[in-house]
Amino acid sequence: MPADTDLIKLYSSRILGLAADIPHHARLADPHATVKKRSPLCGSTVTIDVQVEDGRITGFGQDVKACALGQAAAAVTGGAVIGRTLDEVQTARDALRAMLKSGGPVPEAPFDGFEVLEPARDYKNRHASILLSIEATAEAMEQALQSDCA
Repeated sequence: MPADTDLIKLYSSRILGLAADIPHHARLADPHATVKKRSPLCGSTVTIDVQVEDGRITGFGQDVKACALGQAAAAVTGGAVIGRTLDEVQTARDALRAMLKSGGPVPEAPFDGFEVLEPARDYKNRHASILLSIEATAEAMEQALQSDCA
């Protein structure tokens, strides 16, 4: 288990800055799909709204109730998703999961902002919160593409 001083370092000024400035932090009035996800371990929740046209995210909104790490991850997600395809979102989700759980590389641009969360690899109890936003985004996009809206 990492020392308390390591945990303090984990909450760097970059992470706290991202957490304080989450893009697209308002829900959409007319989403094509909405997904709410909750981490049972810590209670963090995110609600993601997407609008999809021609296979790409054109509108995105999120309501995030999470720790600073989950908020920082939501900020990276929100800053990168507009214009992305389902494949790009799923690739970013899978790369983030691999980065956290098995020491994989940082996701590629435009999701490379997740590199700020590399120090969280050692904190398995934080992984679910970090993954919430990108997982919910992928799920919402899948639902939107299956509907007649997209």
